[in-house]
Amino acid sequence: MRALRLVGDAPTAAEVQRGGMSDGAIVREVLAGDRERFAELVDRHAAACLRFATRMLGDREDAEDATQEALVRAFDALARYDERTAFRTWLFTILVNRCRTAAARRARRARWLVRDERALAVAPAEDAGADGAAEAGDAGARIRSALAELVPEHREAFLLKHVEGLNYEEMAEVTGAGVSALKMRVKRACERLRRRLAEGSHADD
Repeated sequence: MRALRLVGDAPTAAEVQRGGMSDGAIVREVLAGDRERFAELVDRHAAACLRFATRMLGDREDAEDATQEALVRAFDALARYDERTAFRTWLFTILVNRCRTAAARRARRARWLVRDERALAVAPAEDAGADGAAEAGDAGARIRSALAELVPEHREAFLLKHVEGLNYEEMAEVTGAGVSALKMRVKRACERLRRRLAEGSHADD
């Protein structure tokens, strides 16, 4: 499956022509005292981080919080960055952990909400946003819906591979999972997405 692109997506790292200093060189400048240069790393990577977090969490506000937390933590931990690892890979390791924490936090909130019958009564109206209604027939909306139905581990692996363009070794660094397990997760995610999108296509006929 080719890299997945939706309308409005920022370009992936592989598609960006980066002039000037490398990420590692900028990190060295920041650690040498030019702290403001960290903004250049934010400019290079924040859009991809936000894209990934949005696809993982399905909520823009949660995604923005996770991205901000990841960037702050990256800045605070910059002295521990090892240039033998791509900065993007290192940053995504932090981001994936923030997304997992945000998802767990939201799951805990959801468990409390389901105890409240009034919350259950209004949940469908809250979930059906205006954007969802407007994009009901849009292919991009179907892709986002299909992604949201994947189990988190499969969605995480699929996004890292087919949206962010990481190789399996980089994905293993980011997620802590083995390469074989990641390949299986991506395979199952692709199979599930193809079935789900095919079902949606038949429904439109």
